[in-house]
Amino acid sequence: MKPAHERLKMELRLRGKSIASVARELDVLRSTVTLVSQGLRRSSKIEKALANAVGTTPAELFPDRYSAEEDSAASKT
Repeated sequence: MKPAHERLKMELRLRGKSIASVARELDVLRSTVTLVSQGLRRSSKIEKALANAVGTTPAELFPDRYSAEEDSAASKT
């Protein structure tokens, strides 16, 4: 398992959430959310939902997936 994925799961648990609960809210498979959280797949919808669930932005949660330009543009919206 990837350390970032485990950290995300811990952050979700601290807030009373889980990968499964995020999947249910989005009406997608839990495995799909897991693949995105592990960095094996991309989905802006799922990345945004995971970030919202832990009180951050997708760019902060997944810094390796967002360039500095995207990060700057995201913070303006």
